[in-house]
Amino acid sequence: MSVRDLHSFWEWGRKIICVGRNYAEHARELGNPLPGAEPLLFLKPPSAYLRPGSAIRPPRYSRRLQPEVELGLVLAKGGSSIPQEEAMGYLGGYALCLDMTARDTQEECKRKGHPWTLAKAFDCSCPVSDFIPKDKLPDPHRLTLWLKVNGQLRQQGHTSQMIFPIPHLISYISGIIRLEEGDLILTGTPAGVSDVQEDDELQADHSCTLQTAKDLPLIPAVHHWTQEFQHKSNLRPSHSAPANKPILDPIAKLPWFP
Repeated sequence: MSVRDLHSFWEWGRKIICVGRNYAEHARELGNPLPGAEPLLFLKPPSAYLRPGSAIRPPRYSRRLQPEVELGLVLAKGGSSIPQEEAMGYLGGYALCLDMTARDTQEECKRKGHPWTLAKAFDCSCPVSDFIPKDKLPDPHRLTLWLKVNGQLRQQGHTSQMIFPIPHLISYISGIIRLEEGDLILTGTPAGVSDVQEDDELQADHSCTLQTAKDLPLIPAVHHWTQEFQHKSNLRPSHSAPANKPILDPIAKLPWFP
C-alpha cells in the first residue's frame, strides 16, 4: 500500500483524471450522447486542487460556473494495465470532490471541436474534502451523493448508477495512463447541475447504506466530510483561514473571488 501520507494527497499527487458522462441522466440533461463502449476522459492539473481557507478564482472568460459533485478515488499504489479483478486493491481511499466547470466555455469548446481544457482545468477547479480511508466506505458503489446550493438540493444521485463502475475505470485508465500513488480519479457526476451566482453557498456530502447482517434491512450510515463554498463577486484580496479555526470543524468555508 501507500508509503506516503494519503491524508495530504492533494499536496503531492501528480494527476487528476476525470471521467465524463458516467451517469446517463447527467449526459441527457446537457443533451450529450452516452459515452458508448469506452469511458470519456479529461484531465486537470495539480494546480486545480483547492482546500478550505483558500480563494476560488473562476476563470476571467466565463460567466456560467457550475459545480459537479463527484466521488474521487485516491490511489495507494501505481500500476499499468491493472486487471479489473485486482483494481480495488490499488485504492487507498476516497474524497468528495467538486468538478468546477465553466459551462459556457465548455459549450463553445464543443462547438469548435476543441478539448475541454479551458472549461475544466483552470486553477481552483477541483475542491476536495478531507481524505476518507478505504475502510470507512466498505462499498463505494452504494453511496448517495448530494449537492445543495443555499440549502436547496440541486444534485442527488447514487453511485450504483455509474455507467462504468470503479474497477472498470481503474483498469481502463491504467491501460492508457500509468497510475501513480496519490493520483485522483473523479468518477463522474449525477444529474442536477446548475449555475452558481454571487454569494451562493454550496454544500456537498454523501451517505452510504451498509448490510449489517444477512437478515437485517439496510441501515443508513451517514459520514460527514462536509465542505461549504462561498461565492463572492468582488476584487478584494483573498484571506487565509483564521489561525484559531478548529482543526476538526466539519464545515469549512471558502471565500470565492473572481
